[in-house]
Amino acid sequence: MLIIGAKGFAKEVLEVCHQNNELKDLAFYDDVNEEVKGLLFDKFPILKTPEQVKDYFSKYGPNFTIGIGDPHLREMMSDKFTALGGKLTSTVSYRAQIGSYDVHIGDGCNVLCNSTISNSVNIGKGGLIYYHCIIAHDVTLGDYVQISPRTTLLGRITVGDHTNIGANAIILPDITVGSNVVIGAGAIVTKDLPDNTVVVGIPARVIKQR
Repeated sequence: MLIIGAKGFAKEVLEVCHQNNELKDLAFYDDVNEEVKGLLFDKFPILKTPEQVKDYFSKYGPNFTIGIGDPHLREMMSDKFTALGGKLTSTVSYRAQIGSYDVHIGDGCNVLCNSTISNSVNIGKGGLIYYHCIIAHDVTLGDYVQISPRTTLLGRITVGDHTNIGANAIILPDITVGSNVVIGAGAIVTKDLPDNTVVVGIPARVIKQR
């Protein structure tokens, strides 16, 4: 597995791989941070060029996942490394609790430990489900949605693409959240939210357009 990124969230993805005993041939990619080079934690190679990536895919297989949090950057990196011959792949901690019926987790999702995903849940491509999240029944998430720690999504909720839901936020049942929305930490969403908005507070209110 190649993890795109070698700082921040990439270390969270590393822990999922460690928990799942999936460290064989693991490597990272970071061509942005000059101080990140050589071996991460004195163990895992850090690639720097597309040529190194192609060589890695040729030797160890095409699987890669995104170790970056921002939803739009995640999509950009997915497109970039797919074009280099990679296959976007999910990392799901075995310590996450996943429903047994009608659950779909799209390619390239990162599901961290102690998150709970109930039955009849559909998570789109490139989703990020952080620690201690609760996603209840009949929830649909679009592509590249970020669910921050201890967020709760109650039943029958739909969330659009590229939406970022802050830590400890709660979305009440039967709510539709648009695409490219930012929901602030601790907000409680009690009504539908349109595309391209930033909302905060209890109850959540729109404070600006994106």
